[in-house]
Amino acid sequence: MRWPRQVAYLLVLALLLVGPPVVLVRVVGWPANGGPDLRQWVSQPLTAQTLAVALTVAAWAVWLMLAATVAVRVAARAWVGARWLRRVPLPTPLQATATGLAGAAAFGAGAHTGATAVGPQVALPVAAGTLYQSTDPDANGVERLDGVSEVDNAGGVVLREGWLPWDVAEQVAAAAGLVWLRRRRTYQPHKPRDARDDTDLAPLPETVATVQAALAAPTRPAPATGTVPDGPAGSIASLPSGRIALTGPGALAAARGMLVTAALVGLRQPTVSAPFVITRAATRMLLDADIVARPWPGVEVAGSADDAGVLLASSAAARYSSEREDTGRPVLICESAPRSEPLAVALAACAATAVFLDAGTAEVILHVDAAGHTHDPQRPDWVGPRLCVLDPVAATDLLTVITQAHPPDVHPGAGSTAATVTTPKRPRIPRQATGERLDHPPDRAAAGQLDLRVLGEPTLIADGTPVPIRRSAALQLLVFLAVHPDGGSSQQLVEAIWPGLPAHRLTGRLYTTLSDLRTTVRAACGLVVIDHIDNRYRLNPGFCDVDLWRLRTLAAHAATAVTSPATIWQAIADAYSGDLAAGHQWPWLDPAREATRRHVLDAYAALAAAEPDPRRALDFLQAGIRVDPYNQALHQQASKILTALGEHDTATELTDTYHRRLTAAGLRPTDAHHAALHAGVKPVSGR
Repeated sequence: MRWPRQVAYLLVLALLLVGPPVVLVRVVGWPANGGPDLRQWVSQPLTAQTLAVALTVAAWAVWLMLAATVAVRVAARAWVGARWLRRVPLPTPLQATATGLAGAAAFGAGAHTGATAVGPQVALPVAAGTLYQSTDPDANGVERLDGVSEVDNAGGVVLREGWLPWDVAEQVAAAAGLVWLRRRRTYQPHKPRDARDDTDLAPLPETVATVQAALAAPTRPAPATGTVPDGPAGSIASLPSGRIALTGPGALAAARGMLVTAALVGLRQPTVSAPFVITRAATRMLLDADIVARPWPGVEVAGSADDAGVLLASSAAARYSSEREDTGRPVLICESAPRSEPLAVALAACAATAVFLDAGTAEVILHVDAAGHTHDPQRPDWVGPRLCVLDPVAATDLLTVITQAHPPDVHPGAGSTAATVTTPKRPRIPRQATGERLDHPPDRAAAGQLDLRVLGEPTLIADGTPVPIRRSAALQLLVFLAVHPDGGSSQQLVEAIWPGLPAHRLTGRLYTTLSDLRTTVRAACGLVVIDHIDNRYRLNPGFCDVDLWRLRTLAAHAATAVTSPATIWQAIADAYSGDLAAGHQWPWLDPAREATRRHVLDAYAALAAAEPDPRRALDFLQAGIRVDPYNQALHQQASKILTALGEHDTATELTDTYHRRLTAAGLRPTDAHHAALHAGVKPVSGR
């Protein structure tokens, strides 16, 4: 215990501060009571009296230095304590009223014990700076950072240095789903291999994982009373037309939010979204770097203010001549208010909203705070919309995902001959599950072992009976350790299960989850499922067997097999009983899920390539398509075999079904995809 040692230190310090003065006063006397005569000291400097006085002065000097040091340390501690007290959040008037009502109700309940009728329960407001969470015992990532009030949390996702409205966050999740669907579509199956080194299996940025975890929360906080509801695309549509200057600590962050939301709208509606123009200098100012090589959907980058005026004028002319529905005003972001005649004419012609990053000659000046709230310095009572705010890292992460989700051969703003499809109010997040679940039963674990099945619905089985896992974080922890047999440190586990939150604040939650999981498993079978060795947690391979480990072992054997490889390929296909952790959308799961799926696709493709009978080869390809109905290579091979067999109707139907599936998922088939799929397919009359 620390307090006895601290008490001993205080006693020694008090003795040093009080003891020497008392001894000096009692033995020598006070320093002002007298001393040697100056003339006597000059004539005889080294006498017993002068030496005694010198030692006394030295002793008092040492004591004064000690007292001064203690005084400085005490003053520093007092200053730190005063600063901490000033940072303690005081209750707002509404919270004070609610607390007073609660106290009055408590005293009233004690005074009127005879009352029998109980009125309806009214939920008290949550105090500012607290953490909100769901009824789930582990809350699974719904926690928010300290010091962020419910008003700041309302209606959006709070990042480390920013805020996203819910509709923008859903667009981000939809873009992330499109990235993984595009990777699935373009994957080319090859000979099975034990280790996946595919470059497109890299996980998405941490900002996307934070947004996905927030959207996966069971509950969302309701918007606070009195706040202005956010408009579409981060409230850009709620801004007035004309020249607007953004000032304040959140000005650049709000401009980044506008850029990201415009790119998301362009990704979702490439042909009907209003033009969004930004100058190259403004892009460098916002992102602290040059623009990316590929353009962002729905965003035009102009080299100068004059070029921006030309782009706005041409886009306005195209919109007016195309007779399509007006979906909003054009938006321009410029580093300063330029004196450009083409730009001024274009802004007036298309009634665009020009956002400048300094005051200049703007008609409206909006002050943006760090949380995205807007205020007009000329109108103190006016409450503006809350804008999406992002720091350079978060904006770059989101723009990277949008670029990966955007097809390189579809240019934003290009006209389309097809009929415009009405877009739903909420974005559709593409499904990552397969077309149908497979029913291959996995191999049973040996007697006396736990059987962890993570292919399909995750289940932990002990002695033939499923073990109930109460906490969703505990189930996620089991799957994570199954995917990573070497285990992970406490920081790695916290960052995976609760992304976007400070790891050092969630270590206690991890320990609670581990303790509850160990207790549950020990009560079910008496075994220890998780080991802690060298500061890493891992599944105990002596007591736990995992179906994913068996599939990976088969893939390693298939990569080095010299004789009877088809038998091992078939064993890989039989060992796959469904998607990894089917039904769950944890942010860290997609790379491992896709790597596992590709092992099976490689096995089916190898079986089809080695099969001399085209009918049997077609069966293997169709089985692979059931595993991944978005893979283009498998559809193309199956279409070629059907065409070679003379079944042109079936080949055309397979291709059309695949196109409809891509369209429903948000993957618009391009001319190149049509040409690749229809290669070798003869046209059928009447279709």
